[in-house]
Amino acid sequence: MSEPRPCVLFVCVHNAGRSQMAAAFLTHLAAGRVEVRSAGSAPADSVNPAVVAAMREAGIDLSAEIPKVLTEAAVRAADVVVTMGCGDTCPVFPGKRYLDWRLDDPAGQGVAAVRPIRDEIERRVRGLLTDLGIDAAP
Repeated sequence: MSEPRPCVLFVCVHNAGRSQMAAAFLTHLAAGRVEVRSAGSAPADSVNPAVVAAMREAGIDLSAEIPKVLTEAAVRAADVVVTMGCGDTCPVFPGKRYLDWRLDDPAGQGVAAVRPIRDEIERRVRGLLTDLGIDAAP
């Protein structure tokens, strides 16, 4: 019998930048060994174009992604909830592991400003995989 996959939820305000990048990196690096979700407390209409461009440079296509609203059910389903500036809007449930990643907001920034945020998110996602006991895919 296979082990259940851990579920990680990334949350930011608009689900248009940081949480989208983190979810995309984890999806890519976990190669199906982690259930990955992202959401926003006040989702935007679309993913930030500079974020899409910066992730394309990293070989990941976010052009079809759509920001999603944060639900209580999504938090309940997650084993790990990673917040990125959503403040007190993320519901807290006992028994969940919460991480707060303080990262610059890419909103209104150009690709050059998004690149270091992207790279820091990738570094943190790789660390999270290690914490979960999962080797990153090449």
